[in-house]
Amino acid sequence: MAVVEELIREEQDGTLSFGNYLVDEKMKVLDFEVHGDLYYVKTYKDITKLEKNGRLLLEAVPGAAVNHFSQTERMVSFSIEAADDVQITMELEAGKEYKVLIDDVNVGSVKANLAGKVIFSVDTKGDAKQVVLEKING
Repeated sequence: MAVVEELIREEQDGTLSFGNYLVDEKMKVLDFEVHGDLYYVKTYKDITKLEKNGRLLLEAVPGAAVNHFSQTERMVSFSIEAADDVQITMELEAGKEYKVLIDDVNVGSVKANLAGKVIFSVDTKGDAKQVVLEKING
């Protein structure tokens, strides 16, 4: 896996890939349209952020490359690569609990707060990690 040179792209399987943690200055793409939805990405070495129609989907600190990002009502899936460990913030369904799998290993669960935010970390050690969040309740 590698950084996304064009900052955001739609893959042939319909997923999104975005982020370039190797750049020193903030780079962004506004109004990247996919199936009528508008995406915004901001990325550089310190942060990578993806929004859809003005709503946060994913924020990684420090910056990261995220590939094959896919989200349904019950599950979020993506692979992530960064130079160091990454703290991820996502906006999901408020009050719901999600099982977190990293490279097919259940590492526990996170519960979305009243605003729908969940926060968890991924120990990348410079390697790409596959992340899946599955809704447990509701």
